[in-house]
Amino acid sequence: MGKKAIAKQKKRERAATEAAIHSGTAAGEGPLELAEAAQSVVADEATPPIDSTKIASQLNSAAIHLVRRLHREDAARGVSGARLSALSVLVFGGPRTIGKLAEAEGVTPPSMTRLVAAMEAEGLVQRAPSPTDARSVIIRATPQGESLMLRGREQRVVALSGWLSSLDPDELATVEQASELLERILGEHTQGRRQPT
Repeated sequence: MGKKAIAKQKKRERAATEAAIHSGTAAGEGPLELAEAAQSVVADEATPPIDSTKIASQLNSAAIHLVRRLHREDAARGVSGARLSALSVLVFGGPRTIGKLAEAEGVTPPSMTRLVAAMEAEGLVQRAPSPTDARSVIIRATPQGESLMLRGREQRVVALSGWLSSLDPDELATVEQASELLERILGEHTQGRRQPT
């Protein structure tokens, strides 16, 4: 619950308590009866239990819409989401084999092989022999690929910042707190798999 919602809830509870006390005083009730009446009214006005499944559903929907909007931002600038995602792993997570890159992206090695070949043709990644296994090849981002990744991320941040500019300070604080909580949750459940783009 955001700060505004909490403040409104407390204001309603105070008003309910004062109303209960005022009506009890008018009826000649004693302090004990007044306290019980006030507690009863406040309990009736209390916040309903939080439904984590409902929140998860809303968050899922918001995340899908957010990702779609950001993909449109990327596409408008000629940057494929698949390329940015793979580059993100290589730039922030470091060089790795095609198999490890495919695992991080949740795709099959053949799919990643095709993507890497296309990215290599565009000068975004390069192959190098593995220093520990002569049979393996390591994929790393080129300076051009790293620059593309960083520009793409910067453009998405600018777009998001524009969308957030319509919120008031309390709402922004709520979004900030939610972002921190989401980062913590994702960090707990995806340790070592992906770095944020």
